[in-house]
Amino acid sequence: MEKILNYINGELIAPKGGEFRENINPAIGKPFSLVPESNRDDFNLALKSAQAAYPIWSKLSNEERSDYLLAIANLIADKLDELALAESTDTGKPLSLAKRVDIPRASKNFKFFAQAITQFGSESYSNTESINYTLRQPLGVVGCISPWNLPLYLFSWKIAPALAAGNCVIAKPSELTPYTAFLLSKICIEIGLPAGVLNIVHGTGASIGNEIVTSEAVKAISFTGGTVTGKKIAEISAPMLRKISLELGGKNAALVFNDCDFDKTVDDLVRASFTNQGEICLCASRIYIQEDIYEEFKTAFVERVKRLKVGDPRNASTNMGALISKDHLEKVKAFISAAHHEGGKLLCGNESIELKTQNEAGYYLRPHVFEGLSNSCKVNQQEVFGPLVTLQKFKSQEEGLSLVNDSSYGLATTLWTNDISKAHSLAANIESGIVWINCWMNRDLRTPFGGTKNSGLGREGGFDALKFFTEQKNVCLAH
Repeated sequence: MEKILNYINGELIAPKGGEFRENINPAIGKPFSLVPESNRDDFNLALKSAQAAYPIWSKLSNEERSDYLLAIANLIADKLDELALAESTDTGKPLSLAKRVDIPRASKNFKFFAQAITQFGSESYSNTESINYTLRQPLGVVGCISPWNLPLYLFSWKIAPALAAGNCVIAKPSELTPYTAFLLSKICIEIGLPAGVLNIVHGTGASIGNEIVTSEAVKAISFTGGTVTGKKIAEISAPMLRKISLELGGKNAALVFNDCDFDKTVDDLVRASFTNQGEICLCASRIYIQEDIYEEFKTAFVERVKRLKVGDPRNASTNMGALISKDHLEKVKAFISAAHHEGGKLLCGNESIELKTQNEAGYYLRPHVFEGLSNSCKVNQQEVFGPLVTLQKFKSQEEGLSLVNDSSYGLATTLWTNDISKAHSLAANIESGIVWINCWMNRDLRTPFGGTKNSGLGREGGFDALKFFTEQKNVCLAH
């Protein structure tokens, strides 16, 4: 099996301790590569490399750094097929999805921030006595920790703005999905990114993740992952008075009114619920339907969900591939059992899955839809992060809003109505960082991305990301 290597000081190197762990292909339930079990020595080497590179990288012009990022973006686009196959193999997601979404978006992330940094301005204020102007300067060495569900997509979402702003980066991809980060290392070498500017160190959260977070030499942490881990990062970072950006869990609601575009709403919510096997923090998992269209909506929704094909990710007709791991599959199954125990009625999900012989040991699960559960039950209050959705009725606009906000999470909400006044009124009162009206996952990279409550702290995207990765300094000059 191929050995994935760390990318430190511009080179691909094995972990200092010589230890590797198996990297599993979820579609077949078998290992296909080996990923480093890096330790403190590997982190220290990466830190030394980043600190040495920082004085040079930070002094480059925005245009010079932009050129490097554009070269990375273009090579990602050129290697679409190779990267998409690697992403599908690593995660179990459909190959068609990786080709259509994951890899193109990773390229766009680098391209967007390459362009954004050349437009990133500062303010000046003049009065009769003086003129004040603002400098925005990079922080130094920063840490970027990304999750397993959208590996290169979210890895690049953090790395690109950090590099564009002039920082040097120590990045840790998920140990469950390291392969495209390894291929990104090769791309960086191919385009000639200066040594030490980006360091990719593979390992677990308990090892490398902890080293990044506890090091006072790391001036900011950008993390996407679970709420429990995010709170721990905040706890460690608080005494350091260090910048942190936390994009955490979601328990996203969809509010469907009787004046919606019915067929479009049903189709879009099937996609919003089960894209990437439901393993996206933005997926809809609580769907509230106005009572006079509830039965019609339920019938149409369940019918379309049953049509989704679950199976081999490399098959072009596959809609849903395998879940990320055996442990995660068992976690989602435990939520399904809880839904039954709490009195939910299963509308679909127990149908058989036809798998080829090579996929029989993979971690597959049919999309599950329940009704009849209370809003306070475990399944409606905790993040499942899998193909499990609940349907509930509501009567009035006020009741719908109350149900949506009855959650400790606040990442994204979708509204489905043709009454634009009602949509704007609700959007202003919904407790989430993102509200989509009559759409889902419609992303403009200039807009702020992030959540409220247990869904996170801070915003990514656009100039918000560049502001996070820079320090503001006011300079006052007397006339």
